[in-house]
Amino acid sequence: MSKKVNIFWFRRDLRLDDNAGLKAALRDDSPVLPIFIFDKEILDKLPEDDARVTFIFETLQEMRNKLQDENGSSIAMFHGTPEKVFKEIISDYEINKVYANRDYEPYAKERDEKIKDLLKEKDIEFLDFKDQVIFEKDEVVKQDGDPYVVYTPYKNTWRDKFSNTELDFHYTSRYMDNFIQNSRLPNLSLGDMGFKKSSLKVPDYQVTPGLIKDYEKKRDYPAVEGTSRLGPHLRFGTVSVRQMVREADKQRNKTFLDELVWREFFMQILFHYPNTVTDAFKKKYDRINWRNNKEEFELWKQGKTGYPLVDAGMRQLNESGYMHNRIRMLVGSFLCKHLLIDWRWGEAYFAEKLLDYEMSSNVGNWQWIAGSGVDAAPYFRIFNPSTQIDKFDKNHKYIKEWVPEFGTDDYPEKMVDHKEARERALKTYKEAVSSN
Repeated sequence: MSKKVNIFWFRRDLRLDDNAGLKAALRDDSPVLPIFIFDKEILDKLPEDDARVTFIFETLQEMRNKLQDENGSSIAMFHGTPEKVFKEIISDYEINKVYANRDYEPYAKERDEKIKDLLKEKDIEFLDFKDQVIFEKDEVVKQDGDPYVVYTPYKNTWRDKFSNTELDFHYTSRYMDNFIQNSRLPNLSLGDMGFKKSSLKVPDYQVTPGLIKDYEKKRDYPAVEGTSRLGPHLRFGTVSVRQMVREADKQRNKTFLDELVWREFFMQILFHYPNTVTDAFKKKYDRINWRNNKEEFELWKQGKTGYPLVDAGMRQLNESGYMHNRIRMLVGSFLCKHLLIDWRWGEAYFAEKLLDYEMSSNVGNWQWIAGSGVDAAPYFRIFNPSTQIDKFDKNHKYIKEWVPEFGTDDYPEKMVDHKEARERALKTYKEAVSSN
């Protein structure tokens, strides 16, 4: 039995610097044993070549190598349920405290409560910290304490609060010697967990002064590299949200900053209304008589609807794990309104495919598209997939990149007439939301 250690549990914060919980652990008296758990509860539901698992694994290996080279330390890697892993660690080490950064998704909150109970039985303290957001839980609420369910007043209060907040950066460089001096901590391979390396790669994020400066001008055009690709990096914490907010604020770009505020808006919605993962925020929208035609859903998934911009988006998603934000709205609207397929089907497919999948934003955006969520688009707002081309891809550059047979006899006929589908959607939605 070695002397007492503190555990730092990496989760959605895969970086060694500007990490709130890690800095707090390293500043404590006991040496820090860093761990990561490949959680079977999550992994068992994923395909063996899931690109996100590859990304997490390779990021952790880079972090391990850095700690081994520079600090004579490492990261202990485990595969199992968190409860089982912690029982194993408790039997191997005398643990003083466990440090982690907070996660707000329903499963994560439930998981952490179980671990807190387990540690409490052993008189081990569990300390968690705010790290993946600027403001969390009920830090931005109405004056009466109720959560905001409309974005604009939330954003205005967020900005007011931010203007009076000094960002606290959690730099760790001066405390790195406090890691446990053991460079041979348990490691894993992808194969050990039943996975193989994915051919898809998470792209590096692009947050240059030029991109931020031109963000508003370029972000709506899918053929232009005008977006940051920050999503996966914020999701898994390979970049600090504080650094990104500071960059946006420094460049005085409100549009770029607003995208980060949207992320926090949806996070606090999920925190306050966890039932929205499966239920419409506006209850009457659960009365919609969805058609849920499986053959049509397959055509949508494969990008064979006969609407080129919809098809380009779905093929980009299937081939790259990414879809341009403007096109996400279009393909979502097409599924829910033109095909009358339940938004939950689309949400689940995006969850499976998107490298930047984040539950709060995915659920929030799908409910926004379907009209059923907080501050949602009105149900009678139905995008015309053809006129959207004129607005956002008039030279067909994006379409031709992802739909090479566009304009040839090989391209499929439209699976549904826009005008007829629009009228059908309006009738179906109206019946649902106007009935008692």
